[in-house]
Amino acid sequence: MNQDLTNGNIRSILWRFTLPLLGSMLFQQLYNIADSLVAGKFISADALAAVGNSYEITLIFIAFAFGSNMGASVVVSQYFGAGRKKEMKTAITTTFIATLILSAVLTLLGIVFTDPLLELINTPPELLQMSASYLDIYIYGLVFLFFYNIATGIFTAMGDSRTPFIFLAISSTANIGMDILFVKAFGMGVEGVAWATFLCQGISSILAMIALMMRLKKTGETDEKAPLFSLHILGRIIVIAVPSILQQSFVSVGNILVQSVVNSFGPAVMAGYAASIKLNNMVITSLTTIGNGISSFSAQNIGAAKIDRVRQGRKEGLMIASAFSIICTLLFVFLGRYLLLLFMNTEASEALQEGMRFLRIVAPFYIVVTFKIITDSILRGAGDMVPFMVSTFSDLILRAGLAFIFSSFLGAAGIWLSWPIGWAAGTIISIAFYRSGHWTRQNAIS
Repeated sequence: MNQDLTNGNIRSILWRFTLPLLGSMLFQQLYNIADSLVAGKFISADALAAVGNSYEITLIFIAFAFGSNMGASVVVSQYFGAGRKKEMKTAITTTFIATLILSAVLTLLGIVFTDPLLELINTPPELLQMSASYLDIYIYGLVFLFFYNIATGIFTAMGDSRTPFIFLAISSTANIGMDILFVKAFGMGVEGVAWATFLCQGISSILAMIALMMRLKKTGETDEKAPLFSLHILGRIIVIAVPSILQQSFVSVGNILVQSVVNSFGPAVMAGYAASIKLNNMVITSLTTIGNGISSFSAQNIGAAKIDRVRQGRKEGLMIASAFSIICTLLFVFLGRYLLLLFMNTEASEALQEGMRFLRIVAPFYIVVTFKIITDSILRGAGDMVPFMVSTFSDLILRAGLAFIFSSFLGAAGIWLSWPIGWAAGTIISIAFYRSGHWTRQNAIS
């Protein structure tokens, strides 16, 4: 059900609102984790490396889907908080039309540039075919990826974080079973895990869209008919979406650059990185999802001109996200070996040792990046996108640049060290922008 985030106890509201979001993202991560788990356990270490190698390219498409999600979510949240249902409905339908066009364009580009991108990141010849097969199938399902993200963003904007959680819990669980079925029973190899993801994500996307349409019929009624498309509202969405897309895209490009450095160390390091980065991305994406909830909370309250609630929401959000990041740090540092063995078949492999080294270097700094992500979410919810981009680009440039430099004399460990340094720089910049108070003047909607 929809929830007004502009009234009531902030701590209670945020816990009830963000926990289903966090659960949704954990299930979302099961898609990629299941692919790598099944590839590593039931196919080969090369298959695990191929899926991990392809994943860095899929993040480019995820960046566009995430940016579209945020653009729609912030604008819809602000209209919802202001009680302007007509504009809210137009914002939703405008997003649908723009998303359909964008996903079609990206599908065509993906089909054309898959092989060149894989060659650009120095994919070893023995992994090229498997990586390409996985990516091709993934690209066919981009329209599902986009519309699921849009539906999720709109549900969240209206204060409903439970409905997306239910869809994802069911489809993600089914995806694990289908991965195993396609690989073990049908012998489809890497293509099997890709098709399993395609089918499950497609079903969850369709169901989410149907549920959203039914919800809008009940809660979006207005005295006058809402236009299906508005250039003005599309412009407002783009102002939020494009910086988010650029931010995520540049992060993805940075990850691809890092992947190219990793690839230069051979398949064993690639496999270790593929497994450990899955665990790492699960944490970062989950923190980002909590941040998305804070963005929606902030946007509704900014729409209602309640800036003090936004500031208090940041404090409560930091408490929730910090608790999660500390738990993950402890799990990865002390139990990381057992988690990595979910993807691998031997305890003595070089891949396992490299994966553990990554986790032990990076995981202790999750608390640092937590402050960046939650603070960024306030800036984004306010529509103050320039500081948001500056902090992220600083992190990215440092991380990618230092990976190249440090790896030349520290080996693979030098790559892993670039994460904490980039996070620290981005966090300092983000907090400085937040304390400047400029975001409080970005609260007008029209």
